[in-house]
Amino acid sequence: MADSCLGPLKPTSLLLSHPIPFTFSPSSLPRLHPKLSFSAASSKSLLSSSSVSPSMSSIPNGSLHPADPFLAQNGHSASSAPDYQPSLLVFSGGTAFNGVVEELKKLTTRVAHVLPVSDDGGSTAEIVRVLGGPAVGDIRSRCLRLSDQSTSEALSVRMLLGHRLPLDAEVAKLEWYSIVEGKHSLWKGVSKPYRETIRAFLVYFQDQILRHADDQFCFSNGSIGNFFFAGARIFFQSLDAAIFLFSRVSDIPTESVVLPVISTNDRLTLGCELWDGTIIRGQNEISHPSSGSVSTIDKGNSSAPALPSRIKRVFYMSSEGCNLLHEVFPIVNPTVLEKLQTVDCIIFAMGSLFTSLCPSLVLRGVGEIISSRSCPKVLLLNGTPDRETTGFTASSFVTAITDALNRTYGDPHNCLNNRPNEYINTILVPKDSQIPVDVELLAAQGISHVVTVDSIKDPKVGVIFAPESLIQALSDLFNASMYKHVNRT
Repeated sequence: MADSCLGPLKPTSLLLSHPIPFTFSPSSLPRLHPKLSFSAASSKSLLSSSSVSPSMSSIPNGSLHPADPFLAQNGHSASSAPDYQPSLLVFSGGTAFNGVVEELKKLTTRVAHVLPVSDDGGSTAEIVRVLGGPAVGDIRSRCLRLSDQSTSEALSVRMLLGHRLPLDAEVAKLEWYSIVEGKHSLWKGVSKPYRETIRAFLVYFQDQILRHADDQFCFSNGSIGNFFFAGARIFFQSLDAAIFLFSRVSDIPTESVVLPVISTNDRLTLGCELWDGTIIRGQNEISHPSSGSVSTIDKGNSSAPALPSRIKRVFYMSSEGCNLLHEVFPIVNPTVLEKLQTVDCIIFAMGSLFTSLCPSLVLRGVGEIISSRSCPKVLLLNGTPDRETTGFTASSFVTAITDALNRTYGDPHNCLNNRPNEYINTILVPKDSQIPVDVELLAAQGISHVVTVDSIKDPKVGVIFAPESLIQALSDLFNASMYKHVNRT
């Protein structure tokens, strides 16, 4: 039977000559590469603990300085101060901030990347449709950007996990079989321990697809990294454990952590309410709706029609819901709150304002901690408007972030009333940004520190930050904050 999506496989076509069982238990996993030795329990403890020592994590607001008395009190010499790496927490989606991740490593690797798990477009949508669970596409994308590139094997692993299958569904399925059977050229350069570990979870993902054969999984444009991630998450029944495994396989710096803003094994659905009362269900439908056919998602300039009204708020919905009566209130990942309390700087990254940033900001506890911190709190302004922000100015972005953190239009019993400058005290703007910077309105919001940063013109998405200039601007900001703290003390 010819089919464009997955049906039952012919017995000769899948792994009959390969000794990897379809029924998995922990003892049936292949022997892991020495770098990959772990357990689900160890992954949770790693992700829930700070990546720095207690003495270092208690340094207030990036105050480390050659003359800082805190150094002597905690056993750090003045000569070690210039090597201090500031700790950051970045709220972002899985696309726009990726372009500066490599450059950021030159400043610091002590970064907590907080990402939403509600993306329901592209390859992720098909996995969620058939197997359920949270969306892992944004997390996989950031993990790959953080992955090691220093050796030929590291590059081979990155190429494998970053590979996408062809758009043609039948061709994609055949290529997938070649990969999961270990025959594809993408395995070249991947040593046996890595190969066995990665392939084991790809096989487990395949097993799960076969168990849902009636749903006809379609491999078109599928991400191998997403398949590996989904296989690991389902096997461990833990999103945190899957992230830990992926981080080890791709050799992410140990000081860098990728955190889902909600640690869950369940499917999450994002909704939004427009100012005219319209309710839109699904992140993809909000930001870049498609015609329904399988295709690549253009997260840059979109030809999608404008929204009938501006977005009032975003919220989480029951998987079966379609209106405000089905609003749900998931709990924020406690590790995110722990990191927010100790980092030297909080960054609201560029990207889709309402579908990449706000899903992380509307959760209870986030606004409370951010408003209590006196560290740099930086908005990286977009250089080009999108479907979500047509007609927005810089102050409009600040208002939207403030409303999300205050939960202004949600449950009146759980809202805050903090001012914008309690959440944002610095704005970095790409030169020649198409988003107007309304200085007077920003001043009325209590924000006067606005810095212009060199930009470049990307043919797909328009004006974006020049990575080197952006990281230099952040470095200057940390240094200024550091000296300001010293002068106060």
